[in-house]
Amino acid sequence: MKTILYILFAATMMVGCNNSKATKGFDSVDATRFAEVIENEQVQIIDTRTPEEFSEGHIPGAVNIDIDSEEFAAKVAELDKSRPVAVYCRGGRRSKEAAKHMVSCGLEVTELSDGIMSWKGAVEK
Repeated sequence: MKTILYILFAATMMVGCNNSKATKGFDSVDATRFAEVIENEQVQIIDTRTPEEFSEGHIPGAVNIDIDSEEFAAKVAELDKSRPVAVYCRGGRRSKEAAKHMVSCGLEVTELSDGIMSWKGAVEK
């Protein structure tokens, strides 16, 4: 059953958005540059970790969209395409995967390369 759900999730992510901007890519930056990026009030800050991880501490202003949830693609599709996105996870793997999907949806994305583990700024619980 888990295999079927995983296949459905992967298929949804692949066809969930238009790939016209997929070749643009995204910026993967260190914590110092990420802090500069999120100073812009227009930036949508997305934490791709689980709700449990998010509740343990997240970057202030972040919204939790768990990349492993069934609703991930739908929630990404609801993001404002006119505003840039800053995305992170714990160590960088999940946020890179999420950033690729977000770019395929037409979003401008900056990703925290080493995740919240490298974050030196404020954390909110």
